[in-house]
Amino acid sequence: MDKLLTEILKTLKPSKEEESAFISVTNNVLKRLNSSLKDAKAILGGSGAKDTWLKGSHDVDIFVLFNYNKFKENHLSTSDILEKALKKKFKAIKRIPGSRDYFQLKEKGYVFEIVPILNIKKAEESLNITDISPLHVDWVKKHKKLCDEIRLTKSFCKAQRVYGAESYIKGFSGYLLEILAIHYKSFHQLLKSAAKWKEHDVIDTEKYYKNSKEALNSLNKSKLISPLIVIDPVQKERNVAAALDGEKFIQFKEAARKFLKKPDESFFIKKELDTKKLKQKAGKDRFILLEAESSGSKEDIIGCKLLKVFNYICRQLTGNDFKIINNGWDFDRKSKAILWYIIDKKKLSDSKKVIGPPVKSKYHAKRFKEKHKNAFTEKNRLYANVKRKFREPSAMIKGIIREEYIKGLVKRIKPKL
Repeated sequence: MDKLLTEILKTLKPSKEEESAFISVTNNVLKRLNSSLKDAKAILGGSGAKDTWLKGSHDVDIFVLFNYNKFKENHLSTSDILEKALKKKFKAIKRIPGSRDYFQLKEKGYVFEIVPILNIKKAEESLNITDISPLHVDWVKKHKKLCDEIRLTKSFCKAQRVYGAESYIKGFSGYLLEILAIHYKSFHQLLKSAAKWKEHDVIDTEKYYKNSKEALNSLNKSKLISPLIVIDPVQKERNVAAALDGEKFIQFKEAARKFLKKPDESFFIKKELDTKKLKQKAGKDRFILLEAESSGSKEDIIGCKLLKVFNYICRQLTGNDFKIINNGWDFDRKSKAILWYIIDKKKLSDSKKVIGPPVKSKYHAKRFKEKHKNAFTEKNRLYANVKRKFREPSAMIKGIIREEYIKGLVKRIKPKL
């Protein structure tokens, strides 16, 4: 196992040349930005500062620290101040709406997210979740010996499609994975423990609470809906795993079990969606493939819109008695997604039986009979046979993608051949 992980790590860890390029570009951006700032200081944040970033990753977080006492009463103004400073030194700046607006710029192949935050000393002073980010960095940096274990953990989760706390993913955030790798002291031990996790297990690395019961009683109930409870090492009232849903929790546990049973480097390689294989898998069943494109100010918004489309189509199909055998969607994390559905080959009958009101509900029974002339009674309840509008799923899909609800979520959507 150790030999395999050592070899895998070589493919994940940035080379000396890549590190040098990262440092050079980042320092240049920081120098230019700081020369334009008066009441704030820009510093490197995120995985770049923690040294947990992966080979080939060109996303960089920059935190711009504003004086807490000066701006705590008007912290939203920091976005406007930062925007002016950025425009003095950089050309193409994109302002991204948020609880406190932040900015994006591209420089020499790197994408920088520049976030205004208040310079706080303790988590209780935070007015925004991003204010705590430097404290997260400081905590992770105390465990430098585990940087490579964190890299293995992140890469594994990305390949298994459970990485990301965005609302359209509901998986494991980068910071959550850093905590887990540090808590268990190795990637291997994390997987061994994860395979045995039970729902609502509590992980409290800094031992803020005497036991799990005390932790569960102390946290706000709204923060306890996730299947795993991970106490933030720098903010004991926060569950870092709050965004994690049951599906991704189970998916990670199953992937851990499979890897431990038969370790292989393929677990660290994200499998691209193979629509030809999906079509073969469908066999004689109906295979529907759609390509959708949406727009928005940031990835999470676009992803959520496309997920809504995927789920809406699922509900409409099942609501019209089409049996979905398998389905899925794949988002390019930019603007496009592939939606696919494998539907039972059995053709639906010409009509379907609809349930009416109880016979004793005279007013509603009368209206049901007026609407359905062929209404009949079974066990004191009215029923009627109604002709189906759609017997083939493809015909129904054509109607669904023309609906106003769908048009409000996507720029375009069409069957993909």
